[in-house]
Amino acid sequence: MAWDLSKAAWLYPLRGIYYFASHRFLWPLFKTRLIPIVLLSAFIYTILFLFAYLPQVAFLAIFQGAGAWISGAFLVLGEGAAVVAALFEAFFVDETLVDIFDAVLVSEGQGELVAASRVLYPQGDDVVQRLGKPTQSAVYSPFSLRQILEFIILLPLNFIPVAGTPMFLILTGYRGGPFHHWRYFQLLDLSKQQRKERIRKRQLQYTTFGTVALILQLVPVLSMLFLMSTAVGAALWVVEIENRRPPLASGRRSDREGVYRDTADFMA
Repeated sequence: MAWDLSKAAWLYPLRGIYYFASHRFLWPLFKTRLIPIVLLSAFIYTILFLFAYLPQVAFLAIFQGAGAWISGAFLVLGEGAAVVAALFEAFFVDETLVDIFDAVLVSEGQGELVAASRVLYPQGDDVVQRLGKPTQSAVYSPFSLRQILEFIILLPLNFIPVAGTPMFLILTGYRGGPFHHWRYFQLLDLSKQQRKERIRKRQLQYTTFGTVALILQLVPVLSMLFLMSTAVGAALWVVEIENRRPPLASGRRSDREGVYRDTADFMA
């Protein structure tokens, strides 16, 4: 099972792109934020590449030679991603990510999981129209000052020739990957200790997922579009986890004494 490429965690951010493109009910959720975010992203990346790229390449060239052009690009893209992500919070996009995540779960037969924390209407023109207001706190990925600081601290890894950029991507993916399932942990009502246990059992998978998600978010202009499609991929991964859960462990909500179990508990 570990070698089943069809279930590789790192593929889910890519599957999210295809799923979004082929499921029209998600498009309005993107359109409401897409135009202003694309324009904002284009402006930020243009400014950074005009005024920050060449000075950083010149500095990196002291240590890396010709490789500085590539490392400098990743450095500027990382800086741009950090700025855009911070501004993205100002647009209250987390609410949109929650709607995207929940809509995919409902569409893929996991409505019971979502109904535990938000109203679901029995009828609607599409899945999104069936989503009512959350009855509990609904957060796709919580704001984390620590994560932002770690991102900034890790950026200088791009100064290291050859290995620096891959190290930056992997370490950032290691820290950021689990945040894409924060909403899932909320729906399961897991305690802090249970969350840590779930993450520990899938740490490699979360690292690969987070790394691919970060690479997509480093794409200029389209970074925030890929953030939204990654939420789709995260939900598709949840669907796979829930569908593979053995019948005896099929309870949707955990209690605080650690009864909840998922497929990771049964994997060799």
